[in-house]
Amino acid sequence: MNSAPSRAERAARARLVASRLTAQGVDGVAVSWVDNSGIGRVKTFPVGQLEHAAEWGVGAAPCFDVFLMDDSVTSSPFTRGPDGDLRLIPDLDRLVPLAAQPGWAWAPADRYAQDGTPHPGCQRRFAARMVEDAARRGLTLSTGIEVEWVVTDAAGAPATTAPAYGLHRFADFSDYLRDVLRALGEQQLTVLQLHPEYAPGQFEVSVAPDGPLGTADTTVLVRHTIRAVSVRHGLRAGFAPALTPEGVGNGGHLHLSLWRDGRNLGNGGSGPYGLHPAAEHFLAGVLDHLPALLALGAPSAASYLRLRPSRWSGPYRCWGLENREAALRLITGSTAGQANAEVKCFDATANPYLLVGGVIAAGLDGLDAGKPLPGEVSGDPAELGTVERLPASLDETADAFEASVVLREALGAQLHAAVLAVRQAEAGLFADRAPEEVIAATVGRY
Repeated sequence: MNSAPSRAERAARARLVASRLTAQGVDGVAVSWVDNSGIGRVKTFPVGQLEHAAEWGVGAAPCFDVFLMDDSVTSSPFTRGPDGDLRLIPDLDRLVPLAAQPGWAWAPADRYAQDGTPHPGCQRRFAARMVEDAARRGLTLSTGIEVEWVVTDAAGAPATTAPAYGLHRFADFSDYLRDVLRALGEQQLTVLQLHPEYAPGQFEVSVAPDGPLGTADTTVLVRHTIRAVSVRHGLRAGFAPALTPEGVGNGGHLHLSLWRDGRNLGNGGSGPYGLHPAAEHFLAGVLDHLPALLALGAPSAASYLRLRPSRWSGPYRCWGLENREAALRLITGSTAGQANAEVKCFDATANPYLLVGGVIAAGLDGLDAGKPLPGEVSGDPAELGTVERLPASLDETADAFEASVVLREALGAQLHAAVLAVRQAEAGLFADRAPEEVIAATVGRY
């Protein structure tokens, strides 16, 4: 593994990057991170300060580790009160001018202590550590997170009620969708699909797969870009998992495939549907740890208004070939390289760095233990009556997460404690609220 660049090396590179940005008409840089409640946070500075920011970082308090989605603050054994300071170091490799916000550039940030050591609570560094753990076993992952969102008007109502997946909806929003495509393309992102979805005013975009850390960065950028394009059209984009108590909300499905020496381990093997043993064990680990993983992938009270039977949200702890009601959907693909698995029970309130890191940790545990996949489930699990339901509330999920030795060791004591504190506090925050109140409190935050 290559060592991290020194302060001087970062500063030298930032000088060149700042010169290029200035020539492109960029005035300011936004550096962002995602907190443990799944909210993207940001600090900005003039492009002339990029060298200083790359060398020394931008200040941000450690208390953001225990911010809740409504901006109230809880505490953990490691994070209490207003004391301390961290430094946000922008990743210059991911810095990009924002196509829908002329004059601005964006970069994700890693969080460090003032002495230059990584902050134990940095979610992005956690994801990177898990990628490194996989690499030590000779494995790489190709991943992607689907982005679903609902377009609303200024009053918060769906901007169209045209049919699901409909050509009518596409025609109504063709200029808007064109601008989404243009903005993503100008930011060097490869769009695979963009289409109307099921719920009123809902759309979905998928971009080309990447490594887990790149996927998490890209997910943040894609969502932010969609928001910015929406603003320019006088619209609002919402990524919340529940929009009405009985309707279908926004998912954040994770696709993943396991690779070794350039070969996709999702086909050509002796396991179910051609899985190689390593891929089967990895997926078995993910399935085994799903109740605790929901604390990272479905982390809000509103998540459990979406995660209900017979809505293609994956609320059952099972797997099946092309089964959209199973939590884990196996996809063989039309070519060898396309075989992958989709985890359907996650949504867009997830911090994508925690999500990909947690899934890798769970999968590696299954791999190390040689866990086999259980029997396949076909059809709707709700109709069988014998398939285990995943946790149906944030309280249940928080309990499973607290009990998970695997996730505690992977995250580290400080990050695990902060995530747990936020989950427990948000469960308490919404404990006595009706579904309509949960949605009203959540829908404008994501």
